[in-house]
Amino acid sequence: MKEYVVGVDLGGTKILTAIADLEGNILARVRKDTEAQKGKDAVIQKIKDTIYEVVEKVDLDLSQVKGIGLGVPGPVNIKEGSIKHTPNLDLDNVNIVEELKDLGIAVFLENDANAAALGEKWFGAGKEAENMIYVTISTGIGGGIIINKEIFHGAGDAAGEIGHMTILPDSEIKCGCGNYGCWEAIASGTALSRMGREAVEAGEETLIGDLVTDSSEINGEVIAKAFEKDDKLAKEILDRLASYIGIGMANLINIFNPDTIVVGGGVSYSWSLIEDGVTSEINKRAMSSLTNNVEVVLAELGSDVGVLGAVATALSEVKLEI
Repeated sequence: MKEYVVGVDLGGTKILTAIADLEGNILARVRKDTEAQKGKDAVIQKIKDTIYEVVEKVDLDLSQVKGIGLGVPGPVNIKEGSIKHTPNLDLDNVNIVEELKDLGIAVFLENDANAAALGEKWFGAGKEAENMIYVTISTGIGGGIIINKEIFHGAGDAAGEIGHMTILPDSEIKCGCGNYGCWEAIASGTALSRMGREAVEAGEETLIGDLVTDSSEINGEVIAKAFEKDDKLAKEILDRLASYIGIGMANLINIFNPDTIVVGGGVSYSWSLIEDGVTSEINKRAMSSLTNNVEVVLAELGSDVGVLGAVATALSEVKLEI
């Protein structure tokens, strides 16, 4: 009897579930609103419903599913199968694996950033990589570290919080973690928006303010449009962002010596505007013997990275058992 895996991408607004064969071919997907406001039990039932539905969608039996990968936002305890904290979900300190045991299928829990890294490794830009770092630059900066083709979890399953490296120790920019000068605080999409907004509100000469009706609307896309109109300040802001991103990546290269860095998230859509600056900073700060062996590439999975990461989480565990 042929066997399959299911991947569940649990988010604050949606649950996206997919079923795949053991070669990684996606057969079907089901999406439901999370409806987190209805509480823990409702969310857990929604997860189960999507699993039942995706299996039924391809006319299979639940007994044919060998494992379920579950990607969740926030820190997890993999050994216990519990979620430590999930933003916007009432699942703090919930043993989600225990809650799903009545399915009768092994459930493999993973932090969503680590799951995304596995997704790019199995299905995307990191297929050929053995030692890879996935960096997502969006509202914040997150990541996953793959060593010898496996996720590196660390002592408390919290490895990969790369956005909280201190890049500017004397910075007055406070990060959401409470520290100052974190990579996330100065080089994320949020940081890019802040730099543009502060420049406009300070009255600096720029087209950025002309492209919006209110400074609160300034974001990376607006700054990129100003850059394309040869706006000097927009170029300066993107150069600064590129420099900060490059410093962080140089640190990762020096520490982990990866063969591949995969870049995803919203900022990656403007990669062509900052790539040269990022590369220049990497070459300036990382050891040349290490930069010679690393390739920085763009992620390939887009909005599918979460669910494909959940599938890859299950596959990586199931394959170990075969």
